[in-house]
Amino acid sequence: MSFRDGLKTIVVATALDGGSDGALEYARKLAGAYAARIVLAHGLDPVEYAAVEAVPGRVLKKLPEEAREALDRMAAELLQQGIHSHSEVLQGEVTQMLVSVAQQYDAGLILVGTKGRYGAGPVLVGSVAEQLVRLAPCAVMAVAADWNAGPFRPVPGGPVMLAMERNEATQAAVETALSLAERFERPLLVVHARTAAEASAFLNPCATTLEEFGIHETHGSTVRCLVKDGTPADAVVAAIEQNRPSVLVVGVKRTSATPGPHGTAFSLLARSRVPVICVPPDGAVAVGGTESRMMAVGAEARGS
Repeated sequence: MSFRDGLKTIVVATALDGGSDGALEYARKLAGAYAARIVLAHGLDPVEYAAVEAVPGRVLKKLPEEAREALDRMAAELLQQGIHSHSEVLQGEVTQMLVSVAQQYDAGLILVGTKGRYGAGPVLVGSVAEQLVRLAPCAVMAVAADWNAGPFRPVPGGPVMLAMERNEATQAAVETALSLAERFERPLLVVHARTAAEASAFLNPCATTLEEFGIHETHGSTVRCLVKDGTPADAVVAAIEQNRPSVLVVGVKRTSATPGPHGTAFSLLARSRVPVICVPPDGAVAVGGTESRMMAVGAEARGS
């Protein structure tokens, strides 16, 4: 279920090396606010162990056991905080595994950790995070391993930031941002990138934008609209540096009419210095089948 519907289930992609700690921390916060359960998912990707001669058989056999023990420890810690959880240890391509688990549990959000670089950090094309954003039937949140380090560490009471871009996912992104702002009693900061035509006409699109998408103040939150000139990605990155939000929400197009990286959401996924929630259109479904998934990723990367 989505944020709008109450967010009942959150899937967290776990790692045994601590790389998912940031994602799990945000999952705790969200589960507490929405009374949601957490599904801890760990994928054993056979590609990582393709060089079988380099990995003793006894080590391969121990991997699922170690993963299960680690997830059990995480689940016990969550239960101490009043958060119910379930765990899945599956073998297969990680992206497919997470999409499958999200569908199985009707999840409203998948959280995944990135390596980061003093923030959300560059996410390489073809990485698990980007493939998830392209293919998942629900929102995907990317949190850097170093999310709580450096000059961009979360500020207490930092606003929820919404990157306003008109596409098929705009309304779903608006509803997600409004829900977060209300649940956590944070200001909502809407960033609108003004086009060259709007700038030359001295137009301020804020009032129209807020009214058009039903953005209004809710219990515990205020709304502010910020207009910046330039490309949407540049405008939002500049706004992040100036306002230091707690999270960035952006709608995701399923197709792109331009070559190169797939839309503004993917540029922000790579450049944002705060955790990013990428929201698909309402009713989005995952691409079915391994071959179909990979074909979709390749086609979208080419801007089809």
